[in-house]
Amino acid sequence: MTTAISVKNIGKQYKIGAAETKFRYNMLRDVIVDTMSAPVRLAKAALGKSAHRQNQNYVWALKDVSFDLEEGKVLGVIGKNGAGKSTLLKILSRVTEPTVGEVTVRGRVGSLLEVGTGFHPELSGRENIYMNGAILGMKRSEIDAKFDEIVAFSEVEQFIDTPVKRYSSGMYLRLAFAVAAHLEPEILVVDEVLAVGDAEFQKKCLGKMGDVAQQGRTVLFVSHNMSAILRLTQESIVLQKGQMIMRAPSQEAVDYYLSSGQSQAGERVWEADDVPAASQPFTPISLKVKESGGKIVDTIRSTESTVIEFEYQLSAPLTGLRVGLYLSTMRGEYVFASFDTDAPALYEKFDSRAAGRYVSRVEIPPDTFNEGRFAVGVNASSFGVRRYFMDENALAFNVDISGAPGTQWGEPRVGPARPRLNWKIEKVD
Repeated sequence: MTTAISVKNIGKQYKIGAAETKFRYNMLRDVIVDTMSAPVRLAKAALGKSAHRQNQNYVWALKDVSFDLEEGKVLGVIGKNGAGKSTLLKILSRVTEPTVGEVTVRGRVGSLLEVGTGFHPELSGRENIYMNGAILGMKRSEIDAKFDEIVAFSEVEQFIDTPVKRYSSGMYLRLAFAVAAHLEPEILVVDEVLAVGDAEFQKKCLGKMGDVAQQGRTVLFVSHNMSAILRLTQESIVLQKGQMIMRAPSQEAVDYYLSSGQSQAGERVWEADDVPAASQPFTPISLKVKESGGKIVDTIRSTESTVIEFEYQLSAPLTGLRVGLYLSTMRGEYVFASFDTDAPALYEKFDSRAAGRYVSRVEIPPDTFNEGRFAVGVNASSFGVRRYFMDENALAFNVDISGAPGTQWGEPRVGPARPRLNWKIEKVD
């Protein structure tokens, strides 16, 4: 079978920190200081003393990644935030060049990396469809044949002749995905952008991607939704800190990803290296799962209440901060999400938080979880403004259902929840 994508030992290095100013008017004192310090800088460079500092100014987003993907295959790409997933797709889409290594791509590539990537804001939706088709090397007649289908899928018929700079993010996404999926590139590259759309549109997009895969086209799919990965892909690669640490059947890769990096003792403590600098002024400290008596545990009783504590530090005051938990199954299916300012009273009281150390604590009532293992993700954000910190798989815990309602039947119950509901039985005749 023909190889559609061949990646050989690629790496991508970025310079971090503020960019140097290209043109600058120096004052006399700057010239004097620079001239006097030049010999010292040269001596340090000769002795290799500045090498360490120079290396600190660069980071490898990808390092020594290699794989081949055959035509007609669907490959999942999974990993935590900052693992290098988006960088890999940008290289494959020729948005950026690798620092080292070699990439060979055979066929037209349709990319959906960010909302509206490749769109010109001043052009209308109609004009952007034709422009994107031309970029893919398609004839106008080919685009004409697909035009009505693209517009119908995107559901933006009313605004198709409006400049896309006036589109909402949802409209942008609908049209961008419709173009990428319907213009029939041989290779479709999709990053985690479907989260921008509503649930109905996400379902529609996943269905379309399934159709694309069945048509024998090559697909690379990045997602934090493990159910979507398992549904759409047969094989996945796992990236960690810029390196590919596994390529395996998707079921095996997902199990590895969900279990890696999670605390096995009911507590997660973040080290300085685990926290991106962009999280400031928010710094996560620890996340703990506790039984009703206050003991940190890895296994909870479904018939008892459970407490989850998230401790964090604010180095500066924040307004509108909300700290949340995401509970999900080990297959990535969300059970529920909850934020510490959901209650109106807490929303008013903690709308502004002074600098200092905090603990956001939530109690989960008994008879909530079914048997199994569950993952806890954490989030700190200002709604609609900025996300400070996100760890979608901070830790995991097990659930023991001893004494739960219905255990006398000795059979497993479907679903992640196992509520104790009030039933009544009455004889009516």
